[in-house]
Formats: sequence, structure tokens, C-alpha cells
Amino acid sequence: MDKKNNKINSQDTWIDPFYLNDLLSEEEKSIQKTTQDYCKSKLLPNVIEHNKKCFFDKKIYKEFGGLGFLGLSISGYGAANASNIAYGLVTKEFESVDSSYRSAISVQSSLVIHPIFHFGSEEQKKNYLPELVKGNLVGCFGLTESISGSDPSSMKTNFTELSDGYLINGTKNWITNAPIADVFIIWALDKDKKVHGFIVDRKTKGLTTSLIDKASLKISQTGQIILNNVKVPKGSILPNTKGWKSVYSCINKARYGIAWGAMGAAQASWLIAKDYTENRIINKKPLAAKQLIQKKLADMQTEISLGLSACLHVGKAMDGGKDTKIAISMLKRNNCRKALNIVRDARDMLGANGILDEYHIIRHLVNLETVNTYDGTEDTHALILGKFQTNIDAF
Repeated sequence: MDKKNNKINSQDTWIDPFYLNDLLSEEEKSIQKTTQDYCKSKLLPNVIEHNKKCFFDKKIYKEFGGLGFLGLSISGYGAANASNIAYGLVTKEFESVDSSYRSAISVQSSLVIHPIFHFGSEEQKKNYLPELVKGNLVGCFGLTESISGSDPSSMKTNFTELSDGYLINGTKNWITNAPIADVFIIWALDKDKKVHGFIVDRKTKGLTTSLIDKASLKISQTGQIILNNVKVPKGSILPNTKGWKSVYSCINKARYGIAWGAMGAAQASWLIAKDYTENRIINKKPLAAKQLIQKKLADMQTEISLGLSACLHVGKAMDGGKDTKIAISMLKRNNCRKALNIVRDARDMLGANGILDEYHIIRHLVNLETVNTYDGTEDTHALILGKFQTNIDAF
């Protein structure tokens, strides 16, 4: 407060104009602060080097688990039983450093722990969840195939029921954590083309993985899963799955975290661009004195504030048990596209320096090209939303 003029100093509120922080519980604020501190002290100092070397240390999952980041919103089995908003805040802070780290959290929590918790037997939960929550085990989600990305129902991976188990055959592609996973959630079709989920251990005969060399999300370990006559016991099938509804419950939980995370990358890039243009002197004036620069900063501030506000609202709806499928699809579509545009503008504002690693923006930009693609492209979500409105399938 400026006592002399009896006015609130706008410098105190520009980064959170909707006072979203005031809507968080004390637990949520504490979790966000813990995540911020961890990301700044442990992840950010090495992110440039690790990105160049495509390096991800699997042991870091134990740090994630030790701080309660894994399976954050489930109850029991050593998990934190926090809110979905808390989970979103964690993904936002991780992606403010690098999308690869947010992917690591998302896959373990939304795509591995989530299906075991919701669709697994009690024996499966006891066998796997405590170690996954601690980060002692690392998992992956085997759904996507080379010809079935946005249309997973066209997958070819199948299984045959045997007297003493199941025989799975197929190939999964673009699977985050595949090269380093201990536990695989594999989705496969039965003879009637109904989808079922399985828990498959790394050491199972006939299961192999390979690493995909890529130019984006370079820290993230992404690869193929080859299932060649993989025989698993009866107890490996997730008994409570309900077809594609179960698959999409996992994907939607991941999309929700992605929407928060994209805003984290956008916000980090916005603040870097703001600081840079305030300190870059051209013709004896800061670059930020230019009207065009201030307009871009205002656009960034607006879209990030609106995007985070929507994330918070959807998180509250999820915590209230509401059906958020439509909202999550809208969030994923909007926030990823807006984040990509924001980071592109931020890179442009830095001129030639915008492509230097030390400013982080170019890495965020390349990463967001992938984030905007996986778990449903902008156009795919347009069709999803269109179908909800019209009840007409345009796929």
C-alpha cells in the first residue's frame, strides 16, 4: 500500500491479477512452495546440460516420491491424498523448468498410479502402489501405436486368454519412460475388440524396449515397447476396467496436468522476456519502453492469467466430483496453443538471444511443439468438443 497516495501499488498484483493464490488452501500453498523450491534448487541448475545430453537420471524419481509428488491426489498406499489443484500446481512448477520433468510426473501419477488405483485389484494395489508412490518403481503407459495416435481404438495390440494366463502381442510407440520403466500398463484388445489393461513387469519374457532419438523433450526417455508372445499370469489383468471409458479417465487426468504445465512453461518464458526487455537498452531506452513490446507482455499476462484461472476452476470441479471431460478437453486445447504462441513471442522479443540455451525459451518452444501434439492435438480436441455439442462424430 502506498500510504502517501492511499493506493494499492499495482506492482504487487500484476503477476496474479485475479488473486488466484488467495483461492488456494494452506496445504496447496505449501505444496506449491515445496515444489518451487525443489525445481529451482535441484532441476533448474542442470536442465541445460541434461537437455543437451538427453540425460534423465531414473533415480530422481525417488526424490519426487520422497517429497510426495507422485500419486499426489490418491488416498492410502503412502500417497499424499492432496487435491487435484495441488497436483496441477506441481505440474505447473515442474514444466516451468522443462516439459520433460512434468511428463515424468504426469506419466507416473496419471497414467500408471491412477489406473492401478482405480481399476486394479487390492492385491495389485498393495504390490505396486507403495513402490510407485515412493519412486522405487518407474512406470509407463502403453497405449499409442504408430498408426493409432489420435484414434487409439484402431490399435493392433491384442491378447489371447490361456488356461493359466494371457498372451499379448503388439508394438507400442511414442511411450514416455518406456526405456527406463520397471512396470508397464499395457492396453490390448481381446478377440471381440474390447480393450483391457494389464500390468506387465520389465523382466517378462518377450517384452523389449527401444529409445527414440528426438529433437524435443530431449530429457524425457521416450521409446517403443515390443510385445512378442508376452505371457502374463491371470493376476496381471486390471479387473475393474470398463473399456475405453477407463482408458480415457487416465488420459483426461494427464491432460488436466498438461494444461497446468503448459501455463508453467508460458509463465517462465513471459517473465524471462519481461526481464530481458526491461534491461535491454536500445537508443538509450529499455526495449520494454516500446509500445509493441508492452502489448506483447500484456497479451502474455492476459492469456496466462485466464489459463490458470480456468485450470483452478476445473480443479475445484474435479475435487467436487463433477464430470469435467468437456472442460479438460477445452483446457488442453486452449492452454497448449496459447502457451506455444506466448513462448514464440517471447523468443522473438529476445531477438538473436532468443535461440541461446541460457535463456531457456528456445527449449520451452521446442518442447511445447510436442506438448501441443500429444494427448490430443488442437484439432483433435476441436472434434471432441464438436461431438459433445452436436452429438455427431466428425472423426
